[in-house]
Amino acid sequence: MRASLPMYNLPEMRPANAAFWQAMRLELARRGVTGTPEALEYDRAPVPARIEAETLFTQVCGWPLQTIYAGQARLLGMPCYDAPGCEGAGHAGVFIVHRDSRFQSVEELRGCHFVFNSRHSNSGMNLPRRVLAEMAGGRPFFGNCVETHSQPGNIERVARGEAEASCVDCVTYAFFRRYRPLVAAEIRTLGFTVPSPSIPFVTSVATPAPVVAALEDALQALAKAPAWAAARAGLMLRDVLEPDEGRYIVQRTYEAEAAALGYPRLA
Repeated sequence: MRASLPMYNLPEMRPANAAFWQAMRLELARRGVTGTPEALEYDRAPVPARIEAETLFTQVCGWPLQTIYAGQARLLGMPCYDAPGCEGAGHAGVFIVHRDSRFQSVEELRGCHFVFNSRHSNSGMNLPRRVLAEMAGGRPFFGNCVETHSQPGNIERVARGEAEASCVDCVTYAFFRRYRPLVAAEIRTLGFTVPSPSIPFVTSVATPAPVVAALEDALQALAKAPAWAAARAGLMLRDVLEPDEGRYIVQRTYEAEAAALGYPRLA
């Protein structure tokens, strides 16, 4: 079995992620699920090649769950974060620029050097694409648009002046402000994207049904039991809601709306 939390995984966050996973292991053991991984895989890519059959627990962006990972995972829960841009089990992308940037609005980013993490990313590509589709008029919006494969790296790039703007998950940005305040001080925000369901906790579709039930139950216990308040606070978690796959359809709706507006690709 494999376990990871690759979406919010700055090196400084390893103790907080480890505490969360140890709480999950204990709750799973109470439900008869033993032999779980002792430690998380910290080197797992946020956008891996696939959701492996042996994946017991991980967190995967809801957009690729409907595209490149379709049919590979089961939702276990939708996290509610205590971060700006989050409401209930939701989140958004946030447009960022250097604090000394000339840009004062998202629309002013037209023609700039923009970086995004992945063409498979919801907060880095799909959500800003939907916002920019309203402004692009069916034409490329940016002067230069580069895929980098790292949202934290993009925050660093904007802070160093190597890129003029980016759009990152608002939870990623909140963790950056907590753990790397000196870098975050070089950044300011221009606004949030349209909202979206939060990045869910998932297991492989091959996980046996009794284990899936135990995972769901353990996650709810971790989300609500007073004993795990510190584990939740370490990851800015207020709650975890039961999975609702229907809520994630909005991400495909945004894709279709951007295409209808003549802006099918972030560019």
